[in-house]
Amino acid sequence: MADQAEADGRRRGGNRRAQILDAALKLFAQKGMAQVTTRQIAQAVGISQPSLYAHFRSADEIAAELCVRAFAALAEAMARVVAVPAGSDERLRRMARAYIDFALAQPDMYRVAFMLEDPQGCKSLGAADGLSHDPVLEAGLLCFAQWHRVIVEHVGDDDERAMILAQSTWAHIHGLVSLLIARHEFPWADRERLIEEHLRRLSF
Repeated sequence: MADQAEADGRRRGGNRRAQILDAALKLFAQKGMAQVTTRQIAQAVGISQPSLYAHFRSADEIAAELCVRAFAALAEAMARVVAVPAGSDERLRRMARAYIDFALAQPDMYRVAFMLEDPQGCKSLGAADGLSHDPVLEAGLLCFAQWHRVIVEHVGDDDERAMILAQSTWAHIHGLVSLLIARHEFPWADRERLIEEHLRRLSF
């Protein structure tokens, strides 16, 4: 009975933590991280601030975890398509398409990780914890490293040129999806044709 009660408690705690993260994600995407307080997040979940603090110490800590999760989810989406055997051209195209599809399917996650100017939240969870590393930066670099590896495979060398091409093409894809997310009211052409044209220009 005691073991069952402990398991139930962990499950409830996990569910509450997920509810806090979901509510914070929506608020951050709507208002920007700097404008959201733990009181607002707690109210959105329907709990008190002390109850929220049992799971997270601050809005910055919540934001940092959301950033890490967003980078990890994008990395996983790209890894799935890159794992399928294909030539380097097709692997690059598939990875770019996976990036776009993830961003458009999870716009709030993408906003938090890539589109919000953040003075503290996604800046450094490690610093707040007194750690020597920054989990947010590490998650972002691991995500980018997947992209860089495919670019190296594509151009055949692992040097400064490959890094420049990796960063340039990353920005190329980011530019499209960030505009589609942030300016959805713009009279865009057919989305699928626009994406395909953008991918067609992903060459060097």
